[in-house]
Amino acid sequence: MTAPKQRFAVCIKSGSYEASLEPRKIYRVLDDPAAEAKSLLRVIDDSGEDYLYPVDLFVPIRVPASVMPLFATEMSGSR
Repeated sequence: MTAPKQRFAVCIKSGSYEASLEPRKIYRVLDDPAAEAKSLLRVIDDSGEDYLYPVDLFVPIRVPASVMPLFATEMSGSR
């Protein structure tokens, strides 16, 4: 069984979530098709927990495969 593909998004604005989100910071995105159908994105925020936020606060990004191991390690180390 293959590991699920990791997804990331950059926060473009914190909206009313200033305590949890930081603009220009990259966040790990968790799959949640039901939430995404309602224009929400499940991300691991600055608290280290996953929460739903409006999708318009983020832009999805692709992390190149060649740096994904380093990128994923750095992201998990900060959580």
